[in-house]
Amino acid sequence: MPELVGIARLASESPRIEAKQRVEYFELSTRKYLTRCDSPRMPFSWTINPYRGCEFGCKYCYARYAHEFMELHDPLDFERKIFAKHFEEARFREELKHLPLGESIALGTATDPYQPAERRYEITRAILRVFAGTEGFRLGITTKSDLVARDIDVLREVARRHYLTIAMTITTVDGELARLLEPLAPRPDLRLRAVRKLTEAGLRSIVFCAPILPVINDSEPALNALAQAASSAGARGFRGNILFLKPCSRKVFLPFLEERFPALARRYRERFENSAYLRGAYPEMIHERLHHIRRRYGFDREDPQAEPALWPHDPQLALFTSTGTAA
Repeated sequence: MPELVGIARLASESPRIEAKQRVEYFELSTRKYLTRCDSPRMPFSWTINPYRGCEFGCKYCYARYAHEFMELHDPLDFERKIFAKHFEEARFREELKHLPLGESIALGTATDPYQPAERRYEITRAILRVFAGTEGFRLGITTKSDLVARDIDVLREVARRHYLTIAMTITTVDGELARLLEPLAPRPDLRLRAVRKLTEAGLRSIVFCAPILPVINDSEPALNALAQAASSAGARGFRGNILFLKPCSRKVFLPFLEERFPALARRYRERFENSAYLRGAYPEMIHERLHHIRRRYGFDREDPQAEPALWPHDPQLALFTSTGTAA
């Protein structure tokens, strides 16, 4: 094998700190916590992922490729080998000092920041504590875990200093279907309960239906039921994103279809054979469906965020408006 370099070498040197029946945890040395995002498709400029890998085991997960950078090419390693990043508060504060005020930062783009490892290691909470002592960023947190409600005390302080949006990912209100698609993620009702807790605490929370899977959870009744539940929970927004299948995702998702939805397997293989993304009439139909559902529950109305109480009034921030959030 060629000599390992970069993140692959760091991963190979990571000490194992704990093991369960199906999951191993490692402590990963970290050179930096902020990663620049230059993709025009993304509404944020920087990302933070406290962990590498995610043990929720979602069958459709697009982020399995991240383990390939560490020379871990079995797609199941992504959910069986979890790397918790070694966190040093002083180093993270120093990184933030070099960011211009008003920059958009997304927490949890490649792994869930509130996966089970967070109960043990509390790296996400440590990161939020740093933000609770700074001001002037636009933060977005994406999760599918009700554990986020644990940090309401810190999140409320963060929201006094930054524009903050918490996106709760929920694919369906059908508990049985959710368990098939996301074997170890919290139940949909627990996630909706967390949305309510966040909202009642004065925090801006939205529900994100992702991915929308053809024939599985994309019907008008299914999407409407989720939007209705989001509205009842007090969510400030409802959005959706259609499934895309990178090669690393196909290795897990297509065999899953063969086992659980065999009648759909051939159709999925044909539609994703030449591209990771669906194009044409189907995305247009789903976009129109979401538009009508969002309007039905008032999610299409403008929802400007109030300026945080401790938002710094620096001349360079005059270019930013209160609607430019990180999520």
